[in-house]
Amino acid sequence: MGELLNIVNPLHQKTSRDYLARMVDEKITCSKVARKYGEEFWDGERRFGYGGYKYDGRWSVVAQSLIERFQLDERSRVLDIGCGKGFLLHELQNLLPGLEIRGIDISKYAIENSKEEVREYLFVHDASNPLPFENESFDLAISLGTLHNLPIHHLSVALKEMERVGRDGYLMVEGYRNVDELFNLQCWALTCESFFRPEEWVWIFEQFGYSGDYEFIFFE
Repeated sequence: MGELLNIVNPLHQKTSRDYLARMVDEKITCSKVARKYGEEFWDGERRFGYGGYKYDGRWSVVAQSLIERFQLDERSRVLDIGCGKGFLLHELQNLLPGLEIRGIDISKYAIENSKEEVREYLFVHDASNPLPFENESFDLAISLGTLHNLPIHHLSVALKEMERVGRDGYLMVEGYRNVDELFNLQCWALTCESFFRPEEWVWIFEQFGYSGDYEFIFFE
């Protein structure tokens, strides 16, 4: 296995969340809307998802950390599985203009409304299906905040494919360490299918052949 990293957590912890308010705000209806991954999820009301996912440069610090951790340069190739609107890929290319990038996301809306500078490198694809790339096509395959949205039998495919196409890997998923965090996660999550403790996630990674780095975010 790879190493436990702390790259996305500083961003995650900057956001305040009212867990109970979300749970009692027609949570079932909101979750059904969110799982369509359409305009409401990305740019609708906060109760349906992001509440307006606009570019603000916050991913630049994550991009810099990835470059340093994985020693990326302008000859490198990076795949983002669950790229959303491509903000992170855009930041990576800003720092390394010659970097070759690709991004996939299940959301047609996200791809059509992605950062214009990287849109041509993004396409719609479900991470639970085999990836249309050759073995070790990328120096780094990443997936941030996506794979916990898959049920465990689809995680098998996604993790094996991520391992297959990337020489290095890094993923971030939601998790919980205690009953309080499980409750908060269940209150907040609209699209999560796989609720696991860190040690359970690591066991799953090992069972499905993923050997890259990983990170967990928690709802404290």
